[in-house]
Amino acid sequence: MRLVLLSGGSGKRLWPLSNDARSKQFLKVLENRQKRLSSMVQRVYGQLCEVSLAGSTVIATGKSQVEMLQDQLDQDVPLIVEPERRDTFPAIALAASYLYTRTGAGLDDVVAVLPVDPYVETAFFKRVQDLEKLLDRTNADLALMGVKPTYPSEKYGYIVPVKGENKDYIQVDHFTEKPKEELARELIAESALWNCGVFAFRLDYIISKLEALNLPLHYEELVKKFTSLPKISFDYAVVEKAKNIVALPYDGFWKDLGTWNTLTEEMATHQIGKGIISKDSENTHLINELDLPVTVLGISNAVVAVSPDGILVSDKEQSPRVKEVMKGFDQRPMYEERHWGSYRVLDYTSYGNDGEEVLTKKIKIKPGENISYHCHHMRQEVWTIVKGRGQYAENGVIRSLKPGDVVIVPAETMHAIKADEPIELIEVQMGSQLIEEDIRRKYMKWEEIEENCSSVR
Repeated sequence: MRLVLLSGGSGKRLWPLSNDARSKQFLKVLENRQKRLSSMVQRVYGQLCEVSLAGSTVIATGKSQVEMLQDQLDQDVPLIVEPERRDTFPAIALAASYLYTRTGAGLDDVVAVLPVDPYVETAFFKRVQDLEKLLDRTNADLALMGVKPTYPSEKYGYIVPVKGENKDYIQVDHFTEKPKEELARELIAESALWNCGVFAFRLDYIISKLEALNLPLHYEELVKKFTSLPKISFDYAVVEKAKNIVALPYDGFWKDLGTWNTLTEEMATHQIGKGIISKDSENTHLINELDLPVTVLGISNAVVAVSPDGILVSDKEQSPRVKEVMKGFDQRPMYEERHWGSYRVLDYTSYGNDGEEVLTKKIKIKPGENISYHCHHMRQEVWTIVKGRGQYAENGVIRSLKPGDVVIVPAETMHAIKADEPIELIEVQMGSQLIEEDIRRKYMKWEEIEENCSSVR
């Protein structure tokens, strides 16, 4: 069996810790077996390793999440990078093409697709493996996995079976999306399952759909034609049109940690970061990513989340409303993690009269890592090295850096930096358009940079 993990989404429901650059699956707020903070994606990948599925797993994602996945997993996990966001059907079609033409998977091989962030026991992934046997038994178009409901939830979709059947799996009749509580009770009485977004198919099932759309099957060619794929979800493009769908019940622990109230229920500690929670603040969680202390006095059943992107103070039951409240509130991500380290925005000012902008960042680079050899067209940068030693490459020349050094990087200047030990620097950007897309990269690896530069110590 081949596994495709879908890693996408934007950061609205867990604002302000999540943003457009750091989705919920990357938040390090869960505790692993070593009592260290880890993210949802790290937890899931560890579980896949336990059941020997990691070696047959690929991750479908967008460009903005590549570096964070590489940094958090620290594994050579194949990433299928979508050229642009086009919903789940194009993502799964591209993954199918990758498996077919780049890994030697046969048309009869079974592919299981699941979200990158379910909060489950390891037994969940063993149950996923049973979908292959179910496809063999039933010759169905699609085999889904559904969770046996524990209460009549209005938050989940339901997989509704054909009435009157009594098997160890269900023949799917239809789907009901987020019903009211009364209808949810009726569906549970009919043995309906929560739809947890897990399904499997034979590779030929999706490859044939690409053929029907007159699209290339080869991965590299499909990447070039990606914009020709319909911008539509897999549910609408495939599931609703499938004639024979079966589903496998799973009755173990499963939870969607998509809101602050559900996420805090699974956190091992009530406080992460600087601050104080008074003893009379019962069932309150504080998550603080800033160096400033936050004090919570006499407030119970609340979540207080603090990050460079903003501050949330919410009653836990009301916390799912944050996505709705923040709709239309757009700002640049104030914190991002990259494979080489991280940066935090300290200040941003726009001088409206002449169109000039000034952006100040604090950048941390991990030892042995480097930022690519690149240039910017619309901005100048000034770096002040605060901590650590390293090497700086500029227009073909490499020299050493130490604390106190100031580097001026004019526009159109090729430059890169490598940390020999942990480096912290303050970067001030000045220009007419300070956007992450204003970049032209030439070399990614430091070895390539050294080969094309001379050294001045």
